[in-house]
Amino acid sequence: MADVAAHITGTVWKIEVKVGQTVAAGDVLVILESMKMEMPVEAPDAGTVKEIRCKEAQPVNEGDVLVVLG
Repeated sequence: MADVAAHITGTVWKIEVKVGQTVAAGDVLVILESMKMEMPVEAPDAGTVKEIRCKEAQPVNEGDVLVVLG
């Protein structure tokens, strides 16, 4: 299991994956918006999306877990 966390404080702009989806290393999981810039959060490794712990338009802090991969 791998927790994928926000690398910057911002707002969840778009969630690109669904629970159960298989992803490859480098796939975009979530897009954060911070200071009017879009910042992709990518999968560190290949895996399956086990949980999504955020919602679109939700404010997040650096280090908050957004997605859990298994």
